[in-house]
Amino acid sequence: MTPDFTHEKQAGGLVAGVDEAGRGPLAGPVTAAAVILDPRRLPKGINDSKTLPPARREAVFADLHKVADLAIGWASVEEIDRMNIRAAALLAMRRAVEGLPRVPHHALIDGNAVPIGLPCAATALVKGDARSLSIAAASIVAKVARDRVMVALAQQNPGYGWERNAGYGTPEHLVALRDLGVTPVHRRSFRPVHNLLWQEKS
Repeated sequence: MTPDFTHEKQAGGLVAGVDEAGRGPLAGPVTAAAVILDPRRLPKGINDSKTLPPARREAVFADLHKVADLAIGWASVEEIDRMNIRAAALLAMRRAVEGLPRVPHHALIDGNAVPIGLPCAATALVKGDARSLSIAAASIVAKVARDRVMVALAQQNPGYGWERNAGYGTPEHLVALRDLGVTPVHRRSFRPVHNLLWQEKS
């Protein structure tokens, strides 16, 4: 399946694609992006970010900044732990849409839920990053933005390999978590981190 402009045409008007990155990691914020594409100026190579190598993602990310309206929204580790990751991801999505320079007429949201309080109508699209060009573009922007933040956090918290694993629970990260301990940017509500803290307490 290759993403196209079918859903954007059906929605009509200014359409924003919205996606998030970073639901699964044990550390770092969850990131969302909203992108309004100009159908006359589509960068080459837009696809679901998971299918693109890092260098290609970076190139499309740079191209999107030149020709599209886009915004990035975040939800912090504290918000993830307080409200749960699903709610925090939806909050980041809403913040991304609210950050756009123009209010869209419609938002296409990757997944099966629509954030509460959006400034426009919205449709949830399961596997939207493989079906909608706008959502695929948002998936690239969110992924690149989050990866850059994790590289910066890796420099402040060496040893966990976040510049390679983006905070996911890889063997390297889990060993470091055990040996080096929990940092302020670890998600305490996620089981491996929660269990480690509980063991330390008991």
